[in-house]
Amino acid sequence: MRSRRIMLRSFLTVAVLSLAAFQAAQAGKPADVPDSKTANRPSSSNFGAVPEPESGTLDQIKQEGEAVLTGTHWTYDSAGRRDPFRSLIENVRIAGEGERPVGIAGMLIGEVDLVGIIDNSPKGAIAFMNGSDNRGYFMRTGGELFDGKIVDIDRAAGRVVFRQRVDDPREIKPYRDVIKMLYSSMEEGR
Repeated sequence: MRSRRIMLRSFLTVAVLSLAAFQAAQAGKPADVPDSKTANRPSSSNFGAVPEPESGTLDQIKQEGEAVLTGTHWTYDSAGRRDPFRSLIENVRIAGEGERPVGIAGMLIGEVDLVGIIDNSPKGAIAFMNGSDNRGYFMRTGGELFDGKIVDIDRAAGRVVFRQRVDDPREIKPYRDVIKMLYSSMEEGR
């Protein structure tokens, strides 16, 4: 608390001296501001060397200084950077998010479950997914979901690899791979 008072006094002193120099410059004469050699020595020329500013201006400077120190008034210019006061953990908005399309194209990767994999197709494997609307959907490699797409379907390993778009400033890549397994690790051991 004491350091805040000292900072406030220094701030006010600098503000008063700046205001005095400004007023003197406006009047067309040099400011009578004490230098470092004579500032600590009491002398008759030192007292009253700086003209007193208007009381309204001084009150305003005091109020602004107190508001800054108490934290009730602050501003932040982001200059294109991420806002440091926003949580990194909060859900990030997906680019173009708005009204979701109907069906599997409007579902997130976390909202679908892998139910089965069919490998009979001449065009490659097909994943059978259960959506959040409790309906079944067949998807191939390259199939789009709302926040990503299917990159790989592996019948032998019983997995589907999704590439999820991520807008997270902590991540190096703008995506991450999400793997959904057909069998849990306990079922594979049997």
